[in-house]
Amino acid sequence: MLKGFKRYLVLEKSYSPNTIEAYVRDVEKLLEFFEETGVDYKTPKLDDFTAFLVEIGSMGIAVRSQARIVSGIKQFYKFLVVEDILKDSPAELIEAPKIGRHLPTVLSVEEIDAIKGAIDLSKEEGHRNRAIIETMYSCGLRVSELVNLKISNVFFDEQYIRVEGKGSKQRLVPISELAIKEINNYLPWRRSLEIKPGNTDYLFLNRRGAKLTRQMVFIMLRKYAEEAGVKTELSPHTLRHSFATHLLEGGANLRAIQQMLGHESILTTEIYTHISMDTLRNTIAEFHPRGR
Repeated sequence: MLKGFKRYLVLEKSYSPNTIEAYVRDVEKLLEFFEETGVDYKTPKLDDFTAFLVEIGSMGIAVRSQARIVSGIKQFYKFLVVEDILKDSPAELIEAPKIGRHLPTVLSVEEIDAIKGAIDLSKEEGHRNRAIIETMYSCGLRVSELVNLKISNVFFDEQYIRVEGKGSKQRLVPISELAIKEINNYLPWRRSLEIKPGNTDYLFLNRRGAKLTRQMVFIMLRKYAEEAGVKTELSPHTLRHSFATHLLEGGANLRAIQQMLGHESILTTEIYTHISMDTLRNTIAEFHPRGR
């Protein structure tokens, strides 16, 4: 049944591999809980779901992860309805915990340059790491999009890349001249690698000729930030947030930013309108009678 659920998520929902893995794992936890408590998974009551959520909450699982678990459970019962195993979904009335909306952390251009400056170019992977950071910042990529970026999707002369985002949706994003320069500086080392079968088209490779993992990018970025003296708590996603914020501060259209980030809803992109208080203060100072 779980294999069927996984196929449903792949074929019908086109979710990312990470989301699929998480949903299947979450449903496994639910089914184990129902088995331990003597609940038939086909006829659970709302109280049974609530008991499960109380259980995972007591384990210290973060609210955001709890919300994802609820989402996975709802998809599982939708799958059972689609497969005619159930007539109606008993999970429809489950309410996900409320997630507070936090403003994303943003780096300044100077901090990003400092992180890049901390990279030792005498080391073999130095140019690769500079290219990674510049590409993520210049194009606003998710880390999963970066590690899956293919050479065949980088159009150097036209200065844009084709990105495969969530749900296998593709979008075109301009790439800066500086990012192209950093990639070209990295390519000679890449050509010297013995590339593993199936990895030939991936742009960013490790020393063994295989594509990078998200964890490798996370560790690398944290390391250089620490060496550069950047105190901000950051992750690869911080570069994506910085990309969007700097575009907005520079006067870019919110719809254009939405398209480049690959957000399905403009509401997701609107969070960046709340970030730059300095920009808002300057606007009041310049245009409002009380600000002059």
